[in-house]
Amino acid sequence: MAIALLDKIRSIFEGDPGVRKVADDPVLSAELLMLFRMILADGSVSESEMEAFRRICSGSFGIPEESVDAVIEYLNEYGYETNGSQAVAMFRDLDVERKRLLAQHMAEIAKADRHLAENEVKLLRRTLELLGISPVDAVKS
Repeated sequence: MAIALLDKIRSIFEGDPGVRKVADDPVLSAELLMLFRMILADGSVSESEMEAFRRICSGSFGIPEESVDAVIEYLNEYGYETNGSQAVAMFRDLDVERKRLLAQHMAEIAKADRHLAENEVKLLRRTLELLGISPVDAVKS
């Protein structure tokens, strides 16, 4: 009980731990921006896409579930300064596995609503081109 209270007080003074994690890692920020752009690519935000985004945030990046809304708010506030090409450029020097992970996460979000829109396909194709990986490589484990 006392530890939970201390964590809340610390969060007030230091900010949300999930947001701090994203803000302190430019590559993670770029990846989350790309994932959020995939959510918006078809012109609507579905609950299934948001569930996929939340699952990726917690499962792949260790962002606490209770921090995801604050992370989204952070991305909305600071993400306008970064376009898609700039975000993808953060990945150019990373290993191919990290690039594949981005592509797999983007595809997971695109398929989450069981409808693959043309703009989602275009965004994924363009991202793969910028990353220098083939669609086949993106689905290999």
